[in-house]
Amino acid sequence: MAVGFPKKVIHGGTGKLQREKTQKNVLDFSASVNPFPPEIDWHCDTADLSAYPDDNYSALKERIGSVFSRDPEEICVGNGSIEIIRVFCSVALGRTKGSRFFTDTPTFGEYELSASLAGARRTEKPEKTTVRFVCNPNNPTGTLQRRAELLELLTATKQQDGILFCDEAFIALADDAESLADVRDPNLFVLHSLTKSFAVPGIRFGFGFGDRDLVEKIETARSPWCVNAYAEAFAMEALLHLEDLAGSRRKIEQERQRLTSGMTGLGLSCTASSANFILADYGRDVAPLCEKLAHKNILVRDCTSFGLPTCIRIAVRKPEENTQLLEVLGSCVR
Repeated sequence: MAVGFPKKVIHGGTGKLQREKTQKNVLDFSASVNPFPPEIDWHCDTADLSAYPDDNYSALKERIGSVFSRDPEEICVGNGSIEIIRVFCSVALGRTKGSRFFTDTPTFGEYELSASLAGARRTEKPEKTTVRFVCNPNNPTGTLQRRAELLELLTATKQQDGILFCDEAFIALADDAESLADVRDPNLFVLHSLTKSFAVPGIRFGFGFGDRDLVEKIETARSPWCVNAYAEAFAMEALLHLEDLAGSRRKIEQERQRLTSGMTGLGLSCTASSANFILADYGRDVAPLCEKLAHKNILVRDCTSFGLPTCIRIAVRKPEENTQLLEVLGSCVR
């Protein structure tokens, strides 16, 4: 048995499991996906299921490149953004002895897990890091860093000959004007995902932008045919509808403000968020509160695994669902 082997990261999105266990209609506020996704007309030709996908994903990368003004050689794809995080760490950290990484806290746990699996060690000194991970907007706080701030951070990271890894999985639901996806720099890697923005986490599709040499290594190290025919077909069409997400952002902001106001009125302290989720501090251990909510078929994200045992993360959902959450939450905190 391996000594000191890291443990799996806890994630939200357990609604399917709970529905299967309880046979009840559970409202899952632990999964942060777009409650107002654009309607797109797509299909997967069943003939495509009888052949292996093009492992170079040439057409898919051409589509991504045309939308983001990047060359296909600067684009990598994966079975969800987490696969790309794992492969990136294997390539950027796993082949360098003594490699170190830095993450702010609290943040998405997969950076630390993937870096640790690659053999890297965490450092508390960002100026002495091989890779610096930034989640923008951050999970679980929803805090959005401005593009100018991140460009300054990139300059500082370059001076130390490190790589800035910028995870923008939620940026299309916050403010895509702050994205670094168009920045070409050998010390920058930018991660994107369609599954949050279009509310299809079951599809599992992520993609990233980086230096050609780094992308070539990632594409070599990833699993062959990692993007299945269904995911590829969906992505090809969804990429043509990114501008439609502006409508999603407006509705999310409206509901986010309403939820924040409602939870504040119930005595919770909410972090200002730019994303489609809200971090709320209950002021005491949230485990009993999460259990009470679950008994009433409401799932929220217990943030103890983020190092925040008094906090919950709540996804913004549709108006009637948000109203139900506030009503149930009110009965549980009184």
